[in-house]
Amino acid sequence: MQKEGESGRRQINKITRILTVVVTVAQAIGYLKTMIPTDAILVSHTLFMVSSILILTSGTMFVMWLGEKITDKGIGNGISLLIMVGILSRLPVSLVQELFSRLNGAGGIITFIIENIALLGVIMFSILIVQGVRKVPVQYAKRIVGGVSKQVGGARQYIPLKVNAAGVMPIIFAQAIMFIPVTIGQFTTESSEGIMGAFRDTTSLIYNGTFALMVILFTFLYTAITVNPVQMAEDMKRNSGFVPGIEPGRPTADYLDQIISRITLPGSVLLAIVAILPSIAMMVGVNSGFATFFGGTSLLITVGVTLDTLQQIESHLLMRHYDGLMQTGRIQGRSRSV
Repeated sequence: MQKEGESGRRQINKITRILTVVVTVAQAIGYLKTMIPTDAILVSHTLFMVSSILILTSGTMFVMWLGEKITDKGIGNGISLLIMVGILSRLPVSLVQELFSRLNGAGGIITFIIENIALLGVIMFSILIVQGVRKVPVQYAKRIVGGVSKQVGGARQYIPLKVNAAGVMPIIFAQAIMFIPVTIGQFTTESSEGIMGAFRDTTSLIYNGTFALMVILFTFLYTAITVNPVQMAEDMKRNSGFVPGIEPGRPTADYLDQIISRITLPGSVLLAIVAILPSIAMMVGVNSGFATFFGGTSLLITVGVTLDTLQQIESHLLMRHYDGLMQTGRIQGRSRSV
């Protein structure tokens, strides 16, 4: 559908909206079943459920509509920006809670400063993971066009293969799988003992080891699904491009697949480290609310959306012949005049 152009994109958006309504209704039912206290007195249970499901579904559809409007009229992906704002809105409260817990407990202000320095280091580490690429040189052959034998092409460019091409999706998939033992444990009487108890404790070695392993496996799986070296090689061949020293076609696809496999392994390990950093932070005494900003989906979504928004702002400024957003930095993309 995406290859069909504008009509295909409209069809994808239509299917997305329908699936969003279906998922939201199902999730609203589960949310209400979980959140309503057993001793709550309701005038009409059916009326309460129906009205609450309608309210939750309508709110979700409004947020989706708002995100689409931000995407059309603003800069960046609207839904991603809304998610990032929701994440960052919890940061001031978490900072204040962590500060008071340190002032009233062990550590004091020095420990609080060290925690914030460590958070800054984790953010820099996450930026390296998100921005890290392996540049594969590509040479485009010269072509003769026009009646005056004008040569065009012959430029040398690069294919940026990301170290973490899967983004935040492996962590989301792994977290969804890790919820299964916790859900099963709620229906057993011995849920706090043995293996079930270890999986319910997010700071246990078994939980974090399994979580990290699943993040690594899902990173390879998601990268294999989303990155297609055969298609990349065919597009390169169609545009008269080739990797120096590699034959076009199948050898180029095998070469790109080899590079992707090599860079995905360290990328998946680094992503697994980021995924378990909140648990490590809680182990050393950081408040659970503040520890969520030390890694996981919250940190990666915030870093990824911020970098993407800055890049798009930079692109808009350069298109209008401004110097760019920042004088320094790797995202500025400014070309020097010779």
